[in-house]
Amino acid sequence: MAMPLRQSVRLGAFLAKQKLLRRDKYAILVELEPLFACNLKCGGCGKIQQPAHLLKQRMPVQQAIGAVEESGAPMVSIAGGEPLMHPQIDEITRILLERHKIVFLCTNALLLPKHLHRFKPHPDFAWMVHIDGLEDKHDASVRKEGGFQAAIDAIKLAKDAGFRVMTNTTFFNTDAPQDVIDVLDYLNDVVGVDNMQLSPGYAYEKAPDQEHFLGVQQTRELFAKAFAGGRRKKWRLNHSPVFLDFLEGKRDLECTPWGIPSYSLLGWQRPCYLLDDGYAKTWRELIEETDWDAFGRGKDPRCANCMAHCGYEPTAVIATTGSLKETIRAAAGT
Repeated sequence: MAMPLRQSVRLGAFLAKQKLLRRDKYAILVELEPLFACNLKCGGCGKIQQPAHLLKQRMPVQQAIGAVEESGAPMVSIAGGEPLMHPQIDEITRILLERHKIVFLCTNALLLPKHLHRFKPHPDFAWMVHIDGLEDKHDASVRKEGGFQAAIDAIKLAKDAGFRVMTNTTFFNTDAPQDVIDVLDYLNDVVGVDNMQLSPGYAYEKAPDQEHFLGVQQTRELFAKAFAGGRRKKWRLNHSPVFLDFLEGKRDLECTPWGIPSYSLLGWQRPCYLLDDGYAKTWRELIEETDWDAFGRGKDPRCANCMAHCGYEPTAVIATTGSLKETIRAAAGT
């Protein structure tokens, strides 16, 4: 994976341990959502559609830490909602780092300048800033004029303060290959972010905008054209080569929904971050009492157009570590 070498080694050791223990279902990264509230109303996200009483809640620190520890995952992505609206988000982050977790804090960055002083640079910590295209597209996506420039300014501020900064960009059926190229070139070459993550838009059922999500064939065509000519090799993408091959249709993968599970104020979401078939109170209940064979492309119609990172990157990572050839490919991009 295109991540710091020390983190790649730790992830590899974790995966090797799971294999030795003969575990077939385990979490690689937990999507931790300590709140649903947000300061934006993005068309592709349905978190703020939650009832008013849930939007007012904030997950207690020990509950958040306990869920991550219970799963055993080596990595945590703190999302929401907007995590910087949580009054104890710095404490949650600090404790996770003290417990040797690799932590990504996802944010739209509007509140980042106000709260940056509450955090300290750490080799296992990175800001993950949402950038959904260049200025016009981003501002339209997040439904806020000036949102793009505010995010870029915050990225530069964090970089100047010594933090590792990554970006996450979601692409929709309104995006052309040149749109993908333009935003990745800008983030990679002009802004100089450390790594970039990209996601094909998936029809998240609570999202207000249901018209602009990508189908499988659209996704493959979009990324095949955007990656053509060896362009993907020059970008600092936070993905395994196997997953990038999958996006552009060079290979197919099975979904591994338990690899990046979601834990929120409601519990462990079944079966994944994007489908809502109820919640489990404990990690063990999620793993043991979910009918995993019922989900995936060709099994559940809701999965037909999904090529999301949360389901397929775990499969790609496992495939990478299980192959000497793919391990060398991934190491070459680290």
